[in-house]
Amino acid sequence: MSKIDVTTNRILAALTRSEYKLISSRLERMPLIFSEDIFQPGQPIRHVYFPESGIISLLSGIDDYSTIEVGIVGDEGMVGLPLFLGVRNASSYAVVQGEGFALRLPAADLARLSRDCGRFQRMMLRYMHSVLTQISQSAACNQFHRIDERLARWLLMTSDRMHSNSFRITQEFLSNMLGVRREGVNKAAGLLQERELVSYAHGQLKIRNRRGLERTACKCYEIIKREYEGRSQ
Repeated sequence: MSKIDVTTNRILAALTRSEYKLISSRLERMPLIFSEDIFQPGQPIRHVYFPESGIISLLSGIDDYSTIEVGIVGDEGMVGLPLFLGVRNASSYAVVQGEGFALRLPAADLARLSRDCGRFQRMMLRYMHSVLTQISQSAACNQFHRIDERLARWLLMTSDRMHSNSFRITQEFLSNMLGVRREGVNKAAGLLQERELVSYAHGQLKIRNRRGLERTACKCYEIIKREYEGRSQ
């Protein structure tokens, strides 16, 4: 395994040179393939993933066909938080939502990094707070806000983490992300297209009017964004 000297993942990039050196030779750059499973509930977590590009969605559900997204992880974070907390098995689904690359680290090396690097521990605790805010705010959003508002929030969150206004998505995937029937997703997406906020063709969605989409999104987007950007403190 060759040494990886540079990364765009924000957690790893914030480590000092000596701290990063502890694990650099153990990191492996992996492609993130659209719709590919990273974890499934009950599976042992043998590696954690630090996305550099692309997005991994965290989904909770009662079976393979009834799921809802509870979190999105991009280059700001890590997938495999239960392992950091001492839990060896995954409790949710982790699925690639946007193609890109991630650095993969074996579980034993995460334990060593957590033990020997105080900066990493502090950053992970701060990141956990961001994830908890995202999960709790999304739960409230799913209960109280209209589907078009939720869809606008979700598209903006995805755009932020993909660093692009254009990305691949399917209506079935959107239905799973938002926890609504495809008919509801189609209606909400149609409203956004009628207002020329987005366009959708051949599985590719493009944000055409970001300011308009921000005005359409519920206030949950700004709350989650502040945490994502680390502006809440």
